[in-house]
Amino acid sequence: MGILSLLTFFPLIGVVILLVMRKSSDNAMKWVATGTSIATFAMSLVVLGQFKADVAGLQLVDQFSWIKAWGIEYHMGIDGISILMVLLTTFIMMLAIPSSWNAISTQIRQYYIFMLLLEVGMLGVFLAQDLFLFYIFWEFTLVPMYFLIGIWGGKNRVYAAIKFFLYTMAGSLLMLLGILYMGIRVGTFSLPDLIASRAAFAGVQNWLFIGFAIAFAIKVPIFPFHSWLPDAHTEAPTAGSVILAGVLLKMGTYGFIRFNLPLFPEASGHFAQPIAVLAIIGIIYGAIVSFAQKDVKKLVAYSSISHLGFVMLGIFSLNDQGIQGAILQGVNHGISSGALFFIVGVLYEQRHTREIKDYGGVWKVMPVFSALTLIVTLSSMGLPGLNGFVGEFTILLGSMGAESLGANPWIFTAFATTGVILAAVYLLWMFQRVFMGPLDKPENEKLRDLNGGELAIMLSFMLFIIWIGVAPSGFFDLMDGTVSQLVADLGSVLMAGQ
Repeated sequence: MGILSLLTFFPLIGVVILLVMRKSSDNAMKWVATGTSIATFAMSLVVLGQFKADVAGLQLVDQFSWIKAWGIEYHMGIDGISILMVLLTTFIMMLAIPSSWNAISTQIRQYYIFMLLLEVGMLGVFLAQDLFLFYIFWEFTLVPMYFLIGIWGGKNRVYAAIKFFLYTMAGSLLMLLGILYMGIRVGTFSLPDLIASRAAFAGVQNWLFIGFAIAFAIKVPIFPFHSWLPDAHTEAPTAGSVILAGVLLKMGTYGFIRFNLPLFPEASGHFAQPIAVLAIIGIIYGAIVSFAQKDVKKLVAYSSISHLGFVMLGIFSLNDQGIQGAILQGVNHGISSGALFFIVGVLYEQRHTREIKDYGGVWKVMPVFSALTLIVTLSSMGLPGLNGFVGEFTILLGSMGAESLGANPWIFTAFATTGVILAAVYLLWMFQRVFMGPLDKPENEKLRDLNGGELAIMLSFMLFIIWIGVAPSGFFDLMDGTVSQLVADLGSVLMAGQ
């Protein structure tokens, strides 16, 4: 078994241990889950150590024939598009599991089993290089998340869980039809082989592109496929929201880069402008709706729609800066939004309300927590020196020179820039209402500052918020070779088609 297979399925060891721990204490189960997530993160660092940034193609490949009669392989591999997604997944999960330490008090064993199963599914999505295998992992992630929201969520949890499941499942069916069509036509489901044989389905690539795009657009989510997101975020437990924002939404943007661009290059050029328009609408719409929210968790949820609009704009700039900025901004959003949802969870556990009007003056009783929250807020709105700025700047740079966006790409850039301004408005408005001003509600006087565990989680988020903001070149180096090759391939196809 190769290192990538070991990494993907390692959380199952924790699942098996938890299954046999029927009579153990709650704390013992929490330590097993936390230890498994830390070990999985450590293993992802081993993968990073073996990863060669100057190699553009797939690395550490684990491949064998699985269902020979149907041309299905077990095929795992990693490259510059997926390395940061894998590291983000293991990092966020390592923080999300201990963040549930005090928040979850019922069915603890089952809760941590579902969390570890979710990690298996997410890692599989980012590493699978066979479309049949990818689809299994893609659908598998729905099951643990459905139960995490449906059992441990808020008062409307069942509605939110069913809506999340049905939306994502329905969108994926069109992708399944596309996978079946290509697999039968070419005789294999292996992604590298399908890319090499894409001439076989070039005549219907627009339809195939749409089938895949709808599945990924719902997951991102792109406007107008976004209505499941606020419900799922608001009702999910804190760790569920952290993972949903941190990793699950990135599966959609990753899908566009991994599948739509290399499999359907002409269709990608054809649909670049319409998708960029939807991305711009999402940036502005998400920001305006965020400003209207009274529930702080819903505000952060709608802000995700706005921020991921930037990522989609970067992807369909179809150039180096745009796609690299999109991948990095996906990581940045995972870190910043994950931290914001954790912050909301810390407040909610003490006050049991998420209404902005119920707070005010929190800085006076929680100074350390408030100072760290300010840094996360500034990172989310793209302040220079912090991670959000690097991704957004690179995306705007890519969109400014994007031939895929027509003769005047600067128009898209200009509209996208308004999202940066609007983000500052709603995030600073929220921060001011919750943390500043007089401490005029007696309930807030009893709030305690961060304990040791919460501080460790916040400082872990801080490390990457500042590191990526100050020294992003190492992160760009990891993806440069693979993205350059993808863009060169796209460019040659689009030039030949003109």
